[in-house]
Amino acid sequence: MESSLYDFIILGASGFTGKHVVRQALQFLNPSPSSPLKSFALAGRNPTKLSETLKWAANLHSPPPIPLLIADITDPQSIHRLCTQTKLILNCVGPFRRYGEPVVAACVETGCDYLDICGEPEFMEKMEANYHERSVENGSLVISACGFDSVPAEFGFMFNSKQWVGESAPNRIEAYLSLESKNKIVGNFGTFESAVLGVANADQLVQLRRSRARRPRPKIPGPCPPKGQFVEHNEETGLWAVRLPSADSPVVRRTLSSLAETPHGLPGVNERVEEIEQRTTFWSSVKPARFGVKIGSKSLIDILQIIAVGMIMGKLAKSSFGRWLLLTFPSVFSLGYFEKKGPSKDEVDSASFKMWFVGYGYRNKNGEGSREVDMKIVTRVMGPEVGYVATPIILVQCALIVLSKREVLPKGGVLTPGIVFGPTDLQKRLEENEIYFDVISKNVKL
Repeated sequence: MESSLYDFIILGASGFTGKHVVRQALQFLNPSPSSPLKSFALAGRNPTKLSETLKWAANLHSPPPIPLLIADITDPQSIHRLCTQTKLILNCVGPFRRYGEPVVAACVETGCDYLDICGEPEFMEKMEANYHERSVENGSLVISACGFDSVPAEFGFMFNSKQWVGESAPNRIEAYLSLESKNKIVGNFGTFESAVLGVANADQLVQLRRSRARRPRPKIPGPCPPKGQFVEHNEETGLWAVRLPSADSPVVRRTLSSLAETPHGLPGVNERVEEIEQRTTFWSSVKPARFGVKIGSKSLIDILQIIAVGMIMGKLAKSSFGRWLLLTFPSVFSLGYFEKKGPSKDEVDSASFKMWFVGYGYRNKNGEGSREVDMKIVTRVMGPEVGYVATPIILVQCALIVLSKREVLPKGGVLTPGIVFGPTDLQKRLEENEIYFDVISKNVKL
């Protein structure tokens, strides 16, 4: 792909999230030889909307001469043509179960690299099942979940895991997500649509997993913990919480399975000795653990409302008429959490997230002498609003690493962000862009 016209192309640039990705990318556009991002283009169906997006992203100043390319997911030739013009596609067109596969197929066929902001487990695992071997052969990296789903969860998990030094080891790490705002913020309709379709097709995901050979699982000290209460009040965070059926846990499990298969991580295309040492040192410090995610709030009423939305969605999403109701009147059936118009600028600016990771484990890695955990470590990841700020930051930083460090990344494959970017400087890059990692309490003996 050295002769490509563009370093990357943002597909779906005029969408709700896509236009924020454009704004973020413009901050790193630099024609100097030392810059990894010298050129990029925008792609979508409507040239007028692409032009308006570029003006908006440039903050009403004279926009730079960014090429605007016409492409339609329903036209495979137009997507194939995009892939032949660039090193990397940043796909912002969702729901991915509906629109994602043609883009992945074109990237794999042409050897183009691919990143997206998908949070849909069925799509990601289906792409892995259908395209992994071919993508390795053609040298195409296909990496989904390069946004808020699921980089904070993966890197937060690994950050907590690395705190268990010496003979200590985690048995489980539980994440608690808190979405905070001075003003009530409404969610992206695309996220709601993906969730509705995910519930509607839950059986297909089960069938897909049953049809595939079971991958190796990492060895984790100690027994499986009990399920615990349906609604929990967590002392470390002060949050009421309930399990969140997001993509985060499946993505982390896929990373840990990859690590079980290759304990020192996946070799890069052309690593130097020091880069091999960096990769092996990084992965030797990451200890596997069971992982789960819960959504939390200081208010029990908020959690009860979230449970109510989940019950409504679970009931209605199973029928075509129920899905029509959900997607036609999202504000009504989500109790105001999602709207088609999305949040205002003030709502986005006032919003943030905190994600606590509470690790329970053993001072001795084998848990010898006791089947009860006797150690706890609490860490946290925090940053700006998740959909329109954090996700573009994460996606663009992942893209810059692909552009600047392609030789130290795997040749190809349908992979998770964690297994690809773990040994790189992605965490440092995120901390330089308002997504922070810190240790709350360490080596607490129970």
